[in-house]
Amino acid sequence: MQLNDPLLEEHVGPTPRQLLIRRTFGHQGLIIGTSIVALMVLIAIFAPLLAPHDPYAQSLMYRMKPPVFLGGTWEFPLGTDHLGRDYLSRLIYGARVSLLIGLVAALISGVIGTALGVAAGYFGGKVDAVVTFLINVRLAMPVVLVALAVVAILGGSLQVVICVLGLLLWDRFAVVMRASTLQIRGREYVSAARAIGASTPRLILSEIMPNIANNLIVIVTLEMAHAILLEAALSFLGLGVQPPTPSWGLMVSEGKQMMLFEPWLVLIPGVVLFFLVLAINLMGDGLRDVTAPENRS
Repeated sequence: MQLNDPLLEEHVGPTPRQLLIRRTFGHQGLIIGTSIVALMVLIAIFAPLLAPHDPYAQSLMYRMKPPVFLGGTWEFPLGTDHLGRDYLSRLIYGARVSLLIGLVAALISGVIGTALGVAAGYFGGKVDAVVTFLINVRLAMPVVLVALAVVAILGGSLQVVICVLGLLLWDRFAVVMRASTLQIRGREYVSAARAIGASTPRLILSEIMPNIANNLIVIVTLEMAHAILLEAALSFLGLGVQPPTPSWGLMVSEGKQMMLFEPWLVLIPGVVLFFLVLAINLMGDGLRDVTAPENRS
């Protein structure tokens, strides 16, 4: 029988790769979320080329210009702030700050939480007890209050905010990685690798980590969105990224005094922040559905 026999092709189902591609392009939330995130990343990368003005340049002659849709001019499409700085340029450069903080903070917390969670799930016993105690201690600490206290002591800056958020958001990684490792460490392929003499680092890196990678990717996206929101909250309170660095949370804070008279000063960065966090959550939820569809109805 020939390999291209249509009868044979009818009985042979699609390959796992074809199923993955079909699920990926058939998931609307994943497509929408990934598209918005990719657009934000491109805007952040090419900010110097896309920004029509210097985001730091001040001019009191052009202060509080309204955006185009409220009768402004195309010289400042989204208007200007109270110091005459172009709002569109600051919005574009603000994407760099939000994405950088979200990504780096998620990576730092991911490394810490994954290491603790995998160690607890694989070794068990006293290691599991110690890690569980650390997780309980971390869960007893309110993130916002601790972040406010630490940033108030050390001073607000981009580096401090990244380090503080990275050191405070590892608990979800630890919990999920511990549970996933507990499920996998007793599987046949892990026992077989241990029986042929595979070392502990090789077992963890070659047998366990690839099988919990989908859970790790999903948690990274969720914590990235969480870190972006926390940075915006800290900047809004004046304890995050400091002026004149463009930050969406700082733009909301600077515009709140004129919110009743010029609401677009708050609405524009707030809406952009909302769509970025929503897109990241859609992407994470879509990745969970595509990589582990049996977990969802």
